[in-house]
Amino acid sequence: MSQQQKQNWFARHKVLTGAGALVVVIAIGGALAGGGGDDDKDKSKDTVAQGATSGGGSKSDDKAEKADKAEPAIGGDGTFQVGSDVKPGTYMSTDNTDGMCYWERAKDSSGETDSLIANDNVMGNAYVTIKASDKIFKSNGCHGWAAVPAKASGTPKSEVDGNGGMYRIGADIAPGTYKSTGNANDATCYWERSKDALHGIDSIIANENVSGNGVVTIAAGDGYFKTNGCKNWKKTS
Repeated sequence: MSQQQKQNWFARHKVLTGAGALVVVIAIGGALAGGGGDDDKDKSKDTVAQGATSGGGSKSDDKAEKADKAEPAIGGDGTFQVGSDVKPGTYMSTDNTDGMCYWERAKDSSGETDSLIANDNVMGNAYVTIKASDKIFKSNGCHGWAAVPAKASGTPKSEVDGNGGMYRIGADIAPGTYKSTGNANDATCYWERSKDALHGIDSIIANENVSGNGVVTIAAGDGYFKTNGCKNWKKTS
């Protein structure tokens, strides 16, 4: 990862703590040590967390109705102990529209900055992978977190909201070259290609702060595409 990419990342990833002080989203002491990739041998490697959509019933329509009403695997507000309150795995929170959704992975429950592994303020959609070695997962002001399968599947789109947050490659967005036009000239448009949902600096494949038009090629092997403050991205090839 280049020095410029690190600067782009740090320029965008700052959050407000409850005390009102700005802190970098990833605490240096924990992020670099815990920011492994998809080949991480941790037991939590994109496992499916259980209990998100268990539904009974003998008819398919009954199952669909119960799935729609199923409680999320993790609530949108609260502090959860990994292993007892929440299982390791990858989770998704969608349609956070007010910018007040905040999540945090921590290595202990001290509440100190040094305990942070990763965190983010979310606009739109978010994915996060909780590792078995994590101790705490905190979520405030978010929609509930649903467990997602290890393998991406779905009907990926060729156009996405430029302020929509995080998209999973192969599930939410298709690989290819995308263009976003007419962005303001103050570089408030930010995009990021990442290999996993751990949100460490080492997770980043590439990123950029965009003024005017932006063009990015998303590879089939990428894990996620994040976009905030941009005009919509449309696939060109």
